[in-house]
Amino acid sequence: MILYGINTFLWASPFRTQHLSLLAKGKALGFDLVEIPIEGEQDIDYAQAAEAYRRHGLRCSLCAVMGPNRDPAHEDEDIQKGGVAYLKHCIDAAVTLQATALVGPLYAAVGRQWQATPDQRKRDLERCARNLKAVARYAEDKGVTLALEPLNRFETSFINLSEQALELMRLIDSPRVKLMMDTFHANIEEKSLGKAIEAAGQNLVHVHANENDRGTPGTGHVAWNEIAAALKKVKFDGTLVIESFSTEVKEIARAAAVWRPLAPSPDGLAADGLAFLKKLMA
Repeated sequence: MILYGINTFLWASPFRTQHLSLLAKGKALGFDLVEIPIEGEQDIDYAQAAEAYRRHGLRCSLCAVMGPNRDPAHEDEDIQKGGVAYLKHCIDAAVTLQATALVGPLYAAVGRQWQATPDQRKRDLERCARNLKAVARYAEDKGVTLALEPLNRFETSFINLSEQALELMRLIDSPRVKLMMDTFHANIEEKSLGKAIEAAGQNLVHVHANENDRGTPGTGHVAWNEIAAALKKVKFDGTLVIESFSTEVKEIARAAAVWRPLAPSPDGLAADGLAFLKKLMA
């Protein structure tokens, strides 16, 4: 059964314990799941958050925020260690929150780009896989699923395509490492959204269902019918999450280059997007 979710970036950044009231908003709007990004490791009282999720009858997923000191692919060993330690922190949080998955660009810092020869890329992949193997073993012991997210070329040079994420997944070689797709990024990078989904197949466990302008799903030019057909073909039963942003949240608006309102209101974007996605997948 597909779960429909909303990422709290729409309303707050960074997400802190004081923002747990947003769970009630997500529930009232009709979502099954609320996804929270972990920006600071001390921002959230996870036990309190777990109780709030239970009280509202909501499921949880966690979104990793890979900053410059959290990079398993980096040449600097201290930065690699920072990435591994952060991801293990997120896995522990996922256990407390009974999260469906820890998702995101777990492989490198967002915003770091480098031109690599084939030999350099091979070394980068091997280094990243070695570090993520340790993270994956930790996730296996804790029963947590990790989902690798390809990003567009303006946010990373490392993993832009589902086929590249599959390559890294195979190198890590863990039953707990899977894939996710963000339709905003894939709309830029993939030749065919449907074929990318089919290539991922049963390894696809999580989708950020976003429009080409990161506004309300269904209001732009993303190939939604192609996406829906492919998801049904691979018998997708994971999570569809809207990860949109608002000019009202200044930190994330700057980071994501959101310079104008994407919808009349954040709540309206969430409600209309949810209605569209449910109709699409019916």
